[in-house]
Amino acid sequence: MSKFSLRHLEIMAELPEHTTLGSAASELRISESALSQSITAIEKIAREPLCLRRKAHGITMTASGEYFALMARKIIAQVDELQATFPHQDGQLRGPVRFGCFASLSPHVIPALLEGFPPLHPDLDVSVRVGTHDELIPALNSGELDVAFVYDLLLPAQLGKQVIYETEMQVVLHPGHRLAQLQRPLELSDLVDEPLIMYDSTPSTGYVMQLFAAQGLVPKITASVPQMILVNAMVGRGLGYGLLMSRPNNAELSLEGRKLAFRPLRAPNYPSAVVAIWPGTAQLPARVLALNDYAIIAMNDSWRESSPGN
Repeated sequence: MSKFSLRHLEIMAELPEHTTLGSAASELRISESALSQSITAIEKIAREPLCLRRKAHGITMTASGEYFALMARKIIAQVDELQATFPHQDGQLRGPVRFGCFASLSPHVIPALLEGFPPLHPDLDVSVRVGTHDELIPALNSGELDVAFVYDLLLPAQLGKQVIYETEMQVVLHPGHRLAQLQRPLELSDLVDEPLIMYDSTPSTGYVMQLFAAQGLVPKITASVPQMILVNAMVGRGLGYGLLMSRPNNAELSLEGRKLAFRPLRAPNYPSAVVAIWPGTAQLPARVLALNDYAIIAMNDSWRESSPGN
């Protein structure tokens, strides 16, 4: 069975822009008779008329022809994007890079990546989506995202993974809280009777509950909120404590400018990491690998800048 060729699509995409075969043929750089024969061949494959050709009245697209032309333009645009992206023998990375980032992590990762990565590779089209594991992992599996930066917590086994930086859970307290005055790392037993403001998100909530359950404890949850910025704001007003992963460039202030105190949490606070993830069967293109490598460099720089004495 005959199939539409790319040239067929180019012809049909061009036809609605003209009122005569001669004008269209000139733009397509073929003879008028060759264009007429091509239209006939296309209509034979489509099995219906796509344009009306009348000597005295020029050409008029049918409804099916208008639809065909619209779809043809979309396909040609996608082909043009592929041709602009591959190959890249000249060393320039081209094409789209679509990455996701876990919501509570995003303020500490996205600004650094978007400030530094695109200028290094101006021919890349970089876009980002923020969400939870429940949103980002399906987007990876469907091909909507190339890679996502998340915490290495309760991830499906079939995902590919690259460590960006190591981290672990820490306690955030009001500076006047009695536990903030202790010089030793805190333990879950210190916290179990204190009001916990839970960051309610997958997988953060499950991980926190596992930490307590491993010691036979149940936290006293006073509020569950969907944003880490809200957890910090409530802690800043002395309404409870929060648990969050250590991260670079982390200001010790709430959104309202109130001071926060961060304290280490003693084992069994299992070490974790921020990782880049992707479908395990996928082979990452060079442009996505370049983003992962840049993320490692940018986050290491952020850690150094936030270290005491810098």
